This record gives sequence, C-alpha cells and structure tokens, in this order.
Amino acid sequence: MKKAEYYQELGDGRVHCQLCPVNCVILPDRLGRCKSRKNVMGKLFTLNYGNTVSLNPYDPVEKKPLYHFLPGERILSIGPNYCNLHCNYCQNYQISQMKADTQKLTKEGLLQILHEYNLNSIAFTYTEPIIWYEFMKSTSEYLQNNGIKTVMISNGYINHEPLVALLPHITAANIDLKSIRDEFYQRNCLGSVQPVLDTIRYAAKHCHLEITNLLITDENDSDKDINDLIDFIAGVDYRIPLHFSRYYPCYKLNNPATNTERLHYAYKQAQKKLAHVYLGNIPFDNRLICEECQADLGARGYNIPLKIKNGKCPECGHINYGIWK
Repeated sequence: MKKAEYYQELGDGRVHCQLCPVNCVILPDRLGRCKSRKNVMGKLFTLNYGNTVSLNPYDPVEKKPLYHFLPGERILSIGPNYCNLHCNYCQNYQISQMKADTQKLTKEGLLQILHEYNLNSIAFTYTEPIIWYEFMKSTSEYLQNNGIKTVMISNGYINHEPLVALLPHITAANIDLKSIRDEFYQRNCLGSVQPVLDTIRYAAKHCHLEITNLLITDENDSDKDINDLIDFIAGVDYRIPLHFSRYYPCYKLNNPATNTERLHYAYKQAQKKLAHVYLGNIPFDNRLICEECQADLGARGYNIPLKIKNGKCPECGHINYGIWK
C-alpha cells in the first residue's frame, strides 16, 4: 500500500477521495468504487502501486490508437487492474471490472526494460491508468527525465487539480470520448460526460492529443450524436485526430455490431470540419492528409512508412499536428 494523493479526511473516520469525479466517500476499511483505494484508519491508501495486469514491449503505437505519434514505432504497454467507470460494453472487462493477476513493477525496472527492447516510449493503457495515478505520475516524471516519452490511454475521468499536476509528465494521450451525451454516460458507464469534455479541453493545450469514439448501435450513433461530437472536437482544435471505431457486442451489452454505413457517415461528416479522421475495427484505407494543402501523405496503420519527415509535408512544407520522427 502507498499513501494516496488527493483526498480529504472527514474527521469521523470517513475519507473523501478527490482524484476523479466519482468523488467516493469511503468508510473505514472499505474500498472506493474503483477498488484500488482503501480507507485505512481514516487515511486513504492506493492498493495498486506498481502492479500491472500486463506488460507488452511489442505493441505498435498505432494500436493505442495513436496515428500522429512516432509512427511505425513499438511502445511498451502496461496497465492496472480495475477502472473508475463501469461500462456495460467494456472490451477489457476481464481486467477492468474483475480481479485479475498482476505483477510488480518499479520505475527503474521499466527503464531497464525500455533500454533492453530499444524502446523510446511507454503507454499506461489497457484499463484505466487514472486509478494508477500515483504510480503513473511518479514513473512518468522519472522516465521523462531519462529521455522516454510517456503516453496515457484514458477515459479522461479525472478531477482538474490532479490532471493539472499530471500532464507536465505526459507526452501524449488518447482520450476515449464515449459519447457527447450525459445520459449515455449515466446509463452505460455510471458516469457523466462533462468532466471528460473538461479533460479534453485542458489536455489539448498541454500534450499531444487524439480522441477515440466507439460508435455503438442505437446508443451513440445517431446523426445528431455524431455531428455534435464532431462540433465539440472542432471547437477545441480541428487538428486533433479523431478515431471512430466499430463496436461489437461485449460484456453486458448485446446491441448488434455497428453498421459500417454509420462509420462511413461519421467519417464523411468529420472530414468536413476536422483535419484528421480515421476508422478502426473495420477494413479501411486510412490516409494521413496534409492539413494545409490536402496532399495524401500516406496510409496509416501498423508499420506503414509515411511520405513525411518530422511531420513536414513535401508538397507545401506545412508541419502537421503530431509528434513525429
């Protein structure tokens, strides 16, 4: 156990966890909703410091998905057990909603692994790294000081103060914007959308950012849902890459798999207002298009070379949004 950050002692043995918008008030000897924080004699401790459900040095960075971050490179991927949201369609529910075996990590050991596999970046991913806050922040700071780029793949469900303290140590993030509608979050995730929108607005100014939206049949795939989500992202920064992804029935949700026509509709609508739009979980010819002159700079996918260097378009010289080699 390690002393948790961002909580308040309430004076009667209870503690108020202030890490994320769930804002758990936890009784003595009880766990918060994320099952990773425990009230021990009126103080809050994290139970997951350095414990990962997986360690993979072979992930392509595009799998995160990140299409504008060190294209073609592999990234070390790790993640904690459990999550602070409870999505009824979770694709990783065996490790996010249920207890899973873990192995112990240290930041020094991770640096050694990164050097051993000749890797330059690490991703906190798989489940929800926000509930790994203390380990992620400490490890990211240490690794950045040793020349490693850090990536957070997250639902964005975090309070503002801890986010502000974390982002100086995060190089890039992909935020899963599950829907633009609060009722979707309440019904399907036991959460709310506004904190995620706030995270996206802030992160866009402080790290490289990409966004993923899983289109779910009859849940968040209406014309209005799609267009309002596009408008929100365009209002933050039209250059932010948006990944629409196909849903398949999983966990507790049995809605039919997303009709591919919905994904194609979303793609075409987003292209009208955003510079970079991609489709996932279906066969599709994703292309990197120059923000300035609309030149085709190459296919996006696993280990596919691009026609640019350092993001610079060979046609017009414009440097496109991203962190490039």
